[in-house]
Amino acid sequence: MSYRCHAIGNYLGKPIFESIEVQDQPYVFDRIARYEDDGFPLDRLSENELLVEPGLIYRHKD
Repeated sequence: MSYRCHAIGNYLGKPIFESIEVQDQPYVFDRIARYEDDGFPLDRLSENELLVEPGLIYRHKD
């Protein structure tokens, strides 16, 4: 994973990057995941989304 832009904020002490690149595919920050029942409900992610530690959801840039 590589970071493509500057940090736009912080969450749990980690930077939130405006966009990232995973396997040569661009993703943009969308939202913070909800922590429920000792984990993140991955079944709520769309096909074009991915979860990045510490609970940030990025969506594929169309």
